[in-house]
Amino acid sequence: MEGNPYNSSGLPPFTLTGLPGLESSQHWMFLLLGALYIVSIVGNALIIFIIKEEQSLHQPMYYFLSLLSVNDLGVSISTLPTVVATFCFHLQKISFDSCMAQMFFIHLFSFMESGILLAMSFDRYVAICNPLRYATVLTDARVLSMGMSIIVRSFCLVFPLPFLLKRLPFCKVNVLSHAYCLHPDLIRLPCGDITVNNIFGLFIVISTFGVDSALILLSYVLILRSVLAIASQRERLKTLNTCVSHICAVLIFYVPMVGVSMAARYGRHAPRYVHTLMSLIYLFVPPMLNPVIYSIKTKEIHQRLCKILWGTKC
Repeated sequence: MEGNPYNSSGLPPFTLTGLPGLESSQHWMFLLLGALYIVSIVGNALIIFIIKEEQSLHQPMYYFLSLLSVNDLGVSISTLPTVVATFCFHLQKISFDSCMAQMFFIHLFSFMESGILLAMSFDRYVAICNPLRYATVLTDARVLSMGMSIIVRSFCLVFPLPFLLKRLPFCKVNVLSHAYCLHPDLIRLPCGDITVNNIFGLFIVISTFGVDSALILLSYVLILRSVLAIASQRERLKTLNTCVSHICAVLIFYVPMVGVSMAARYGRHAPRYVHTLMSLIYLFVPPMLNPVIYSIKTKEIHQRLCKILWGTKC
């Protein structure tokens, strides 16, 4: 059968890649990624637990934060099996269906994170620009409907991707560039016409990351205009301080994503491990840093965390 194209109905396996050129360092890389996994999973689980148990945190802002933590747990759990298999046990083969499932969940949680960050920016906009209407605008029912809308939008956009790939013939050596399955990586492998896949991929990127980032920027322009209208400089800083955690979360999500996109487009002559490291930063850093940032910057979470860890308030 060598040399003959075969359709995805034959379930062609894929070969995952660790760090090309750095094979001797892969055990050390696994230790680093293992530490990131532990911080991410434990940190986000603690955020969810604290928000659930602390009655004073049953507010829209913290509901969105708990949704962000659940999403970050989803990102970590989606990549964990193949990263452990590749870096620790050197098991680099993955079946077609398993690869499609992993790709689906990684991109689902990625698009959901963008939507959650947009919802959190809307929360900050209402809290600062229309504080008297905050309780009536962001009711529990509306927060729930916003969360469901984010999930449904992401699911509907990602759902066609595995089927669009499954209809194509795969006749090359199916070696992936990472230790997990991503759509931009998979789309390079089929032998057939991928025009539809490329157009749909561009559409979902623009309709999620593009629209969400533009609306987040707009919300902060309006927030900044409202803050500059405050006479007291102390009050300005106090108001802006409520946005610091969210601004950090936006930056650590979008900056690595833009870096990965730029590297894929303009860094074709860079070593392959550079692309791999950048994608690892994109998938591993936000879930790890988000709980750290919110634990430090949010007084109520910080105090409860200290009580859990050391039995005393900080």
